[in-house]
Amino acid sequence: MTRTMLRALLLFVLAATIPSGLAWAAGEIEVVTEELPPYNMTVGGKISGFSTEIVQAVMKETGVEAPIQVMPWARAYDRALSVPNVLIYSIARTPEREPLFQWIGPIGPTNWYLYSLSERPVKLDSLEDARGRQIATVNMDVGQQYLLGKGFKMNSELQSTNRYENNFHMLKVEHVELWISNELNAIYLTRRNGEDPAKVLVKSLPLPELSSPDGLSMAFSRGTSPELLERFRRGLQTIKSNGTYEAIMRRWLGKPH
Repeated sequence: MTRTMLRALLLFVLAATIPSGLAWAAGEIEVVTEELPPYNMTVGGKISGFSTEIVQAVMKETGVEAPIQVMPWARAYDRALSVPNVLIYSIARTPEREPLFQWIGPIGPTNWYLYSLSERPVKLDSLEDARGRQIATVNMDVGQQYLLGKGFKMNSELQSTNRYENNFHMLKVEHVELWISNELNAIYLTRRNGEDPAKVLVKSLPLPELSSPDGLSMAFSRGTSPELLERFRRGLQTIKSNGTYEAIMRRWLGKPH
């Protein structure tokens, strides 16, 4: 056997014996997210948050390695819409989004409200009562998409930014009357601002259509390998069955999911 043939045989054997997950370890998969504390956030230059820890645990279980890229939600969302092999989290699973992504599974609870400030409370009996009011939203997030789907208008009613903390600031300085937000995010940002959410924020209207114990998920873009999808689904199920998922939730939220 010639040296060339021997080398080819060795490469073939190596390819057959290396776990298939490592095929995606060389940057062929992208992982994208946004700043949505306490789900996903940058702390000390490193990506953290309980959703991030869950995603990292799934990746460890699957043997797949990839850096997590933090970017504005609209950019992450567009990337996952248009490029194969992109994993996005924490993403709300809605009927409108259902056919746009390939869903791995839920990774975090979410409850959504229209908030106002206790010093300027807004009483709402229904979503219709919010018509004509200025509402802070995040560009392309599920809250904005929900309100757009209900007929609310950009600029005349919805004031969009790229960062959640900007919306809390807009509410504080009276640029808007209402803020549509995930509850955990609203609590975190209010506390980070040195204030007590129970004293500062008013839940003007709950939004049950957006709220669920399984509200936020991890999902892949269309065109992603079925094998990779199955690998991640099994990985998520494994960390839920072996206690890893519950331990992460207890550490961050003080209770199991």
